[in-house]
Amino acid sequence: MNACFPLPYVVFGVSGRTGAATADALLRSGHPVRVVVRDPANGRPWAERGAEVAVADLTDLASMVGALGGIQGAYVVNPQHYHREDLFETADLIAAITAHAAVAAGVPRLVALSSVGADRDSATGWIGMNRRFEQRLAEAGVPTAFLRAAYFMENWTPMVGQAMRGGALPSFLAPPQRPLPMVATVDVGTAAAALLLQERTENSIVTLSGPDDYAPNDVAAIISAGLRRPVDVAVLPETEWPTALADAGFSRAALAGFTDMTRSLNNGHIDIASDPNAVHWRGTTSLEQVMQGIVASTN
Repeated sequence: MNACFPLPYVVFGVSGRTGAATADALLRSGHPVRVVVRDPANGRPWAERGAEVAVADLTDLASMVGALGGIQGAYVVNPQHYHREDLFETADLIAAITAHAAVAAGVPRLVALSSVGADRDSATGWIGMNRRFEQRLAEAGVPTAFLRAAYFMENWTPMVGQAMRGGALPSFLAPPQRPLPMVATVDVGTAAAALLLQERTENSIVTLSGPDDYAPNDVAAIISAGLRRPVDVAVLPETEWPTALADAGFSRAALAGFTDMTRSLNNGHIDIASDPNAVHWRGTTSLEQVMQGIVASTN
């Protein structure tokens, strides 16, 4: 590697939260970054910050190989196409192409966004796509850190708006007093950047949660304090989930996947501590910080 011109780190998913947070963390630390986008317009803000921009389609092997050439490592994601009936098949295609492209381009190491529960072989719904992503990359033989994130704190964003308007926080998670691991997406980016900078010759698994575990009741209490008026939790029974998600644009297959995943979160089948081979990291961003930002942006 040329000491004057170090090879970049590639970051996928910069149009989403975790990819943007990863690229930001690397750039703020002075590391060279190449962001990969499908639409060149989405790369302009990153180019203005000094990043290279590569254009690639996750389902096109040639463009993926080109985007991954001549780098120190890559943060890879498998975006899930919830509007498609074949979302699981599409996710497997993207996983296979990502794995093949990493091998063809000679990528020395990867960090792959995954999810808690990816160690389970059934009854995990959407998380089955993350499990397959892990399997495809493991089969490829490129040293990979699988970053299994907990429930994103930002998942509460649409429900916060409803709580602010009506005084009740809808919750798919139950019971409302039971704490669950949650993590801010900025902490996912910070962890991904740190893992990219680690040289490795073997695969590793890192589970990531926030500084504390939180219950739906905690979310409501934080919103209530910010609004200075009571906010209750309204647990949605499973029979009401299709109606509550009617505007989300989910396909039937995606809705079934959401249902299986959420049911397993609620009954404890998905457990951040279930894989003895994983190392547990905690982020530093509290639920209070994330909720305050959501409330401020919703006002």
